Amino acid sequence: ALETLKMFEKKDSRLKSAAATNLSFLYYLENELAQATNYADLAVNSDRYNPAALTNKGNTVFANGDYEKAAEFYKEALRNDSSCTEALYNLGLTYKKLNRINEALDCFLKLHAILRNSAQVLHQIADIYEIMEDPNQATEWLLQLISVVPTDPHVLSKIGKLYDNEGDKSQAFHYYYESYRYFPSNIEVIEWLGAYYID
Repeated sequence: ALETLKMFEKKDSRLKSAAATNLSFLYYLENELAQATNYADLAVNSDRYNPAALTNKGNTVFANGDYEKAAEFYKEALRNDSSCTEALYNLGLTYKKLNRINEALDCFLKLHAILRNSAQVLHQIADIYEIMEDPNQATEWLLQLISVVPTDPHVLSKIGKLYDNEGDKSQAFHYYYESYRYFPSNIEVIEWLGAYYID
């Protein structure tokens, strides 16, 4: 893939930008940040209005810990293409890192309107409500998530934990037991079930 894309580097600016965007993403996946950054810069310089190039540039900046600058690249990508879901998702993650929780929630709620059944988006919204200490909303979003991924033991145990914190032992037992059925070697879940049976 790298060899093929490198052949397009010398073409016109639009082709060069597309090739550099893909090369940047491939190097990013391989955790070669220096190369990913070089190709992200090349892609952006070749076509300043390419939302994928701007998103990749934001990703490399994010990986280096400069979240404010990453947010700027994601916002620029969204100005060029308001339907760029990757930029919107990554902007939400960036706001979470910056502890701008309301702005992060706003990003993920907008994404939810576009991607109704995205497990990642539902998980992020639930997680933000948990950070905001709103267990009822967190539980509601996790229940939506479980309708999309009904066999996810992590989500099931998380719902169990939220019900347990609210004092609803029977609902907590139901979700912890379901989690145990799908993944019987989670020690925390086993401990909770053991303590429940002792009680």
